[in-house]
Amino acid sequence: MLVNESKTILDIKNIEVIYDHVILVLKGVSLKVLEGQIVALLGANGAGKSTTLKSISNLLKSERGDVTKGSITFYEENIVNYDPSILVSSGIVQVMEGRHCFEHLTVEENILTGAFTRKINSKKLNESLEKVYNYFPKLKNRRKSLAGYTSGGEQQMIAIGRALMSDPKLILLDEPSMGLAPQVVEEIFAIVKDLNSTENVSFLLAEQNTNIALKNSSYGYILESGRVVMNGSSEELSNNADVKEFYLGVAGENRKSFKDAKHYRRRKRWLA
Repeated sequence: MLVNESKTILDIKNIEVIYDHVILVLKGVSLKVLEGQIVALLGANGAGKSTTLKSISNLLKSERGDVTKGSITFYEENIVNYDPSILVSSGIVQVMEGRHCFEHLTVEENILTGAFTRKINSKKLNESLEKVYNYFPKLKNRRKSLAGYTSGGEQQMIAIGRALMSDPKLILLDEPSMGLAPQVVEEIFAIVKDLNSTENVSFLLAEQNTNIALKNSSYGYILESGRVVMNGSSEELSNNADVKEFYLGVAGENRKSFKDAKHYRRRKRWLA
């Protein structure tokens, strides 16, 4: 990973997010992404991972959500009120949970939609398309197939390839392993790491599969109930006893039965 230690490209400070002017979802979330870094955003379903990503890409408005406090800066520029299309042009693109391909379009037509915000000629467009096919050779073989008839893994590749067409600096990747076979998940993450090292694309990765996320990132944040409860290098988090117990399913020496797992929820040393 080509991490530039001196360059923070994304800086989120104490943001709060409210839906429908009533429901407080994020409560003072702060995190950073360095240039060339893969950062994992971990937590159970409903912890606030997707909301955090949508706060950055400014897709909250479509769900009646608002960032009511705090700041989000991209290359030191406040982007809280930016239009999503402007953010894509600036280098931030989100790959949504569930992939969201245009099922009635071909694989290649889906990928090409990612270049919509770029003002480039046909030569540059074809070069970008070939770059996508270089990372996803399976898609080149199926480029004339309707996206709706491709597998879940292929649709995830389409979604990432479409994001790559926008020439991003930061990709917000939401639950890329969801519903995919372990072998396909490994393949997807191998491509993410390749994009990171070869193209120097930074990633903020929201993922419930803590093991695969920590294995393929350099830093991580753990969310619980809309708050960051722990952060550190991926190695530190992987070796943390509580993370091992609750997120990686590795029992401690004193574990006697499955019921003891419930004790963790009451204990939560990191919230004490």
